[in-house]
Amino acid sequence: MARQRTSRGGGSGKTGRGGPRSKPPKRKRGGRSLLGRLFYAGVVLSLWGVIAVGGVVAYYAAQLPPIDQLTVPKRPPNIAIMASDGSLLANRGETGGRTVSLKELPPYLPKAFVAIEDRRFYDHFGIDPMGIARALYRNINRGGVSQGGSTLTQQLAKNLFLTQERTASRKIQEAILALWLERNYTKDQILELYLNRVYFGAGAYGVEAAAQRYYGKSARNVSLAEAAVLAGLVQAPSRLAPNRNPEAAQARAERVIAAMNELGFITPGMTKTALGAPAEPVRPNGAGSVNYAADYVMDVLDDFVGTIESDIVVSTTIDPSLQAAAERVLVDELNAKGQKLNVSQGAIVALQPDGALRALVGGRNYESSQFNRATAARRQPGSSFKPFVYLTAIERGYTPDVVLEDAPVNFRGWAPQNYDRKYRGPIAMRDALALSLNTTAVKLNMEVGPKAVAQTAQRLGISSPLQANGSLALGTSEVTPLELVSAYAAFANGGTGVIPYVITQVKTADGKLIYKRPAGGGLGRVIDPAAVAMMNDMMHNTFVVGTARKAQIPGWTLAGKTGTTDDYKDAWFVGFSGNLVAGVWLGNDDGALTKRVTGGGLPTEVWHEFMQIALKDKQPVPLPGQEYFRTPMPSDVPVADARTDPRYANAQSGDNSWIQPAPPPQRRGEKNFLERLFGL
Repeated sequence: MARQRTSRGGGSGKTGRGGPRSKPPKRKRGGRSLLGRLFYAGVVLSLWGVIAVGGVVAYYAAQLPPIDQLTVPKRPPNIAIMASDGSLLANRGETGGRTVSLKELPPYLPKAFVAIEDRRFYDHFGIDPMGIARALYRNINRGGVSQGGSTLTQQLAKNLFLTQERTASRKIQEAILALWLERNYTKDQILELYLNRVYFGAGAYGVEAAAQRYYGKSARNVSLAEAAVLAGLVQAPSRLAPNRNPEAAQARAERVIAAMNELGFITPGMTKTALGAPAEPVRPNGAGSVNYAADYVMDVLDDFVGTIESDIVVSTTIDPSLQAAAERVLVDELNAKGQKLNVSQGAIVALQPDGALRALVGGRNYESSQFNRATAARRQPGSSFKPFVYLTAIERGYTPDVVLEDAPVNFRGWAPQNYDRKYRGPIAMRDALALSLNTTAVKLNMEVGPKAVAQTAQRLGISSPLQANGSLALGTSEVTPLELVSAYAAFANGGTGVIPYVITQVKTADGKLIYKRPAGGGLGRVIDPAAVAMMNDMMHNTFVVGTARKAQIPGWTLAGKTGTTDDYKDAWFVGFSGNLVAGVWLGNDDGALTKRVTGGGLPTEVWHEFMQIALKDKQPVPLPGQEYFRTPMPSDVPVADARTDPRYANAQSGDNSWIQPAPPPQRRGEKNFLERLFGL
C-alpha cells in the first residue's frame, strides 16, 4: 500500500512547515526602482546630448580647414613712412601701425587687457567655463547681455579666422579654434598676437596703430592712463573712442584701472596717479597735409620694392618743419583772403636743387579732400611757362640785353595782349621776361618754333603732353605743380635736369636694407652753364623790376617767374634760391574763375611767407652765374632801405616807366653779356 503524502500545510491555510508555499511579496510602486529609472534615463539623455553636441561640433569643425593645415594668417604689412629727421610722418597699409612684441611694451599695457577682458587668461585652456558662468549670471541679473564670456584666446580666434557675425555656429568654431591656439602657442604668444590684431576703431588694427592714432606716440611710450583707455576701447571702438566720446572712454578706463588694482597688477600709488591724471587724446594738428606727402610716397614705392610681405620702414626726404610751414602758410592765406578772392584750393611743392622733395602740400585740408593737387592736378601754368620760351631763344643766340619789340601781334586772327593792355615799344629781353609781356613771348615762341620750345620744356622734366602751337608761350598746355617746380630746379642747380625723389632708403622692421637710392639719378646736363647764368639773371630781374618785387628776402639773391592764365582760373609763382626751389598754385577744383588773382598777388605772398621761414637763419647761397648778373640786389641793402637807395629806387617803387631800350638796339648775337660772362 502506497505511503500517503503528508501535507506541509495545515487546513487553516497558514504557512507551516508542511503547508503550501507562500507567494512572494509584491514590489511597491515608486521607491528605488523609480529613482533608478530616472537615473538611467538621465544617463541615456546625457549620452545622447554629448553625442548631439559632438555631432554639432564635428559638423562645424568640418567646415574649418583641416587642423593639421591650420596656420595663423600673416598680419597685413605696415609701411612706416619716416621724415628726414627720423620722426614718423605716417603709417600706411591695412593695419595703421607696425607689429610690436610684448618685451617692447610697458608691462602695464598687456596687463590692462588681461584685467578687463580676461582676468583668468593665464589659468584657462582657451575656454573659461567660470567666465562663461559668471557672464551668464550677471546677464540674467541685469536682464540683458551686458557681459560676454569670450576669452582673449577666443577673441583672437575670431579676429584671425572668422567674421564678426554673432551666431551659434561662429561661437562653436571660435571655441574650437581657441583650443587649437592654446595647444600650439604659449600664453605670451597668444597675448602678443591679440595685441597686434585687435581692432581699435578709426582704421587702427593693433595697439601700436591705436597709440599712434589716439595719442600720437608709440605704444612703447604710453602712460598707464593711456593704456587703460586703449584696453577699455576694444569692447566698443566706436562708442568708446577717446577723441569722440571722452567721458565714456574715461569711465571705462577707470574700470580698467580698478580691475588692475584689484588683481595686484599695479600698486595703489600707480592707481592714484592714473586716476588723477586722465589721458588726453591728441587733437589733429593743422590740415593734415603730411598725408599728401605720404600718399605720394606710396604712389612711387612700387618702383623701388616688390611685393611687401612684412613691416617696412621707408626713409624720406620730407622735412617736417618745412612741411608744417608750407601747410600753415597756405591755409592761413586762404582763410584770410580765399573767400574774398574766390580761391578755394592751393598746392605747394618745395625741393632741393638736386630734386629731393622737402615739402608737398596737395590741398587746403586732407580730411576734406584727399586729391593731391601737387602731383595729380594738371593746370595751365600761364606765364610761369615763359622761361622755357626764353631759354630756347637764348640757346639760339639771344642774350638778356637783346632788344625786343613790345607791340601788337596778330597771328591769323589771334591777337594776344599784355596784362595791362599797354605796349612799351623796344625793350630789353631781360625786362620783357621780368614784366611778363605776352607779345614778346609769343613772338619769340613763333620765331624759335613752338616745337623747339616744347622740346626744351620736356628736356628739363615736363612730362605732361604739350601742344606745340602759338599759345604754348602763354602756358596753355597743362602741367602739374611737381613737374613744373622740378623743371625749374635745373636753373637753381646750374643746368642739371632732375627727377624729383622722396625715398632715400627702405628697410624691413628688423633693419634689413631693401633699397637705397643711388647717387646721381638725374637727367644729366640739360642747360649750358652760360645759358643758366643768363636765364637766372633774367629771372632774378623779376624780383628787381618785375612781377615778384614784393617777394624779395633781404640778403638772398632769388629768381623766379609768376604765372596767370588769361581767364584768371589759375595763378602761380615758382621761385628759387641757391638751395631751395618752391612753387605755389592757387585756384579752384571746378575751374571757377578767381576774382582777378594774378601770380604776382596771392601766390607770390604765399611763396614769400614760406621762403622766409625756410631760409631763416641759413647762410645765403648764390645762384649759378650770379656773379655775372646785370642788376643783382646787393646783400648789404635791406629791402626797407632799398627804397631810398638810388640804384634801386625805381625798381622798388614799382614804376617801370624808367626802363628804356638799350641803346644802341642790339639784336641776336650781341656780346655784352658774353663779355661779362667769359671776359671776351
